[in-house]
Amino acid sequence: MRFMILRKADAQTEAGEMPSEQLIADMTAYNAELVKAGVMLAGEGLHPSSRGARVKFSKGKPNVIDGPFAGARELVAGFTMIEVGSYEEALEWVRRWPVTDGNGEVELELRRVFEADDFGEAFTPELREEEERMRSAIQQAGKPLGGTRG
Repeated sequence: MRFMILRKADAQTEAGEMPSEQLIADMTAYNAELVKAGVMLAGEGLHPSSRGARVKFSKGKPNVIDGPFAGARELVAGFTMIEVGSYEEALEWVRRWPVTDGNGEVELELRRVFEADDFGEAFTPELREEEERMRSAIQQAGKPLGGTRG
């Protein structure tokens, strides 16, 4: 099972404050544990919403809204993608998140990622084959789905 750990934004991440040397070291150690356990698939930190945009569709037409966005707690500052055997195992990894992040006041969200079988008959053999071709092309191009930062 794949899970995404979402690191919620806060005032510091939205201000674009860079992590301390200690936090970088702690996140590197945490990510190294994930890699050593063979469960880490990807992970990245995100720039603040002021450097991003939202695209809202209405009647099929896109409307681009430049950041920043209000409500930092609803925004995402980074993510880690893991693959583990159960929800409980995923939760155990979340509980081990470095306490230095957010000065001990960080909010994380754990979400399971859909797998092909979750879509039932709507995900036809032809669509599955196309999905596999795309994933293979991504791997052959040497473009990972993410890096090793949380």
